Amino acid sequence: MNAKVKPVPEGMRTVTPHLVCAGAAQAIDFYRKAFGAEELMRLPAPDGRLMHAAVKIGDSTVMLVDEMPEWGALGPKALNGTPVTIHLMVENVDATVERAVAAGATVKMPVADMFWGDRYGVVIDPFGHSWSVATHLRDMTPEEMLEASRTAMGAGCPEPATT
Repeated sequence: MNAKVKPVPEGMRTVTPHLVCAGAAQAIDFYRKAFGAEELMRLPAPDGRLMHAAVKIGDSTVMLVDEMPEWGALGPKALNGTPVTIHLMVENVDATVERAVAAGATVKMPVADMFWGDRYGVVIDPFGHSWSVATHLRDMTPEEMLEASRTAMGAGCPEPATT
């Protein structure tokens, strides 16, 4: 291994979402409009589909690829949904969600103040990916969050696990 090469390249994080999209080029345009993404690169396949692309949203990179069923790469719409939600922290959740909806997202959960200290909402992008968007309003300890969850959800909230 070349000692001069960093194992995690400059500008990357140790965990990076890699999204499969039916229309990765259109997804890049959507993420630009909705979340202020900056395109970092695209690598088209000979047939024109994107076999790799990357955008920067805030301080994080998101990688994208076009659906390629022949390689088992299917997006949320082809799979009839996704169990994954990408969490995006922003300065103004209300403005960001409004911008995402104007760009084509659908509101799954309206923005509201949450018991854990964030103002939070969820949108589904036009490609089927779920994005939770939040602005942190107040710092809370785990104990304060647990108590607030009990108040918000009632007595049915479970006791914390002990280790």
